[in-house]
Amino acid sequence: MSIRSHIQSVLTQEDLNFLLTNRIPRRLLTRFMGWFSKVEQPLVRDASIAIWKFFSDLDLSEAKKQQFTSMHDCFTRELREGCRPLDTREDVVSSPVDAIIGASGPIRDAQVFQAKGFPYALEDLVGNDEDISVWRDGYFVTLRLTSSMYHRFHAPYDCTVEKVRYFSGDTWNVNPIALKRIEKLFCKNERAFIRARIANTGPFANQQIALVPVAAILVASIRLHFLDVLLHLKYAGAKDIDCKAELVKGQEMGWFQHGSTVIVLTPKGFSLCEGLEQGAHIRMGQALLSAGVGT
Repeated sequence: MSIRSHIQSVLTQEDLNFLLTNRIPRRLLTRFMGWFSKVEQPLVRDASIAIWKFFSDLDLSEAKKQQFTSMHDCFTRELREGCRPLDTREDVVSSPVDAIIGASGPIRDAQVFQAKGFPYALEDLVGNDEDISVWRDGYFVTLRLTSSMYHRFHAPYDCTVEKVRYFSGDTWNVNPIALKRIEKLFCKNERAFIRARIANTGPFANQQIALVPVAAILVASIRLHFLDVLLHLKYAGAKDIDCKAELVKGQEMGWFQHGSTVIVLTPKGFSLCEGLEQGAHIRMGQALLSAGVGT
C-alpha cells in the first residue's frame, strides 16, 4: 500500500474521521477557509491545490482553464463546453449536479431520510412557514458532492425560480459517517430552499420542484446567479427572497464555494430513473427523475 493510500485509509476510519471533521470549531474553521482559499499568492495556491490532489481524486482535465488564481478559483471551476451532455427529453428531470446518489424515495407523512433509520420532517428542512402540501406524498433524492467534484449546480428542467429561503446554520460534515450519527443534520446546517415552477410545457407543466443546497464544514457559502447577494455564514439579509428567474434546463444556477449536498424535492408522480440507486455516481445533465410512482 502506498503512503497516500495508507494515509487516506487512516483518515477514513469512522471514529477518527468524525472527530477530525466535526469535533472542532466548525464555523470558525469554515470562515478561515473561506478567506484562505482566496489567497492568490502563487506558493500558497500551488501548495494548497497539491495537498488537495494528494488527499482526493481531483481531476482537472475537464476544466475550462488549467491555470487558477487561487484554490477557490479551482474549487468553483467551469468545465469545457460539451463535457456534460444534457438529457433534453421532456419526460426526464436531469441531475442538477455531479454527485453520488444518497437516500431517496417517496415522501411519506411529510418525512424524508438522510440515512437509513434517520428520518427528519420536511418542514424542519424548508421552514415552518412553507406550504409543504405540494411535497406531501411526493419524492426526494439526496445528491452528495465530494470535495473533488465539479461544484456548480444547474436547472434540472425549464422553470421559473419563484422564491429563495436562506437558513444560516451550522457546518457539520455531510459525509455518510456524520449522516449516521447526527440526527436532522441537513436541518441544522446552512442551506437555501429554492422553489421553482416548471414551465408550461411537457408532462410536468406548471408543477413545482425544489432544490435545497446544503452547505457543510469548509464549504458554507452559496452563490446564486439570479440574486445579488452571496449567501454565507455572515449574511444578515432577509431570510425569504422573492424572485422571478426564468431558467432553461441545464442553465447554471450557481455554485457552492467548495461542494456539499443538494436535495431535490418533487410532487407525487416522480421516481428515480431506471438503473439508478443509492451509491451510484451521476453527472450534471444526466437523467435523474422520470414520471412514475416511486416505491
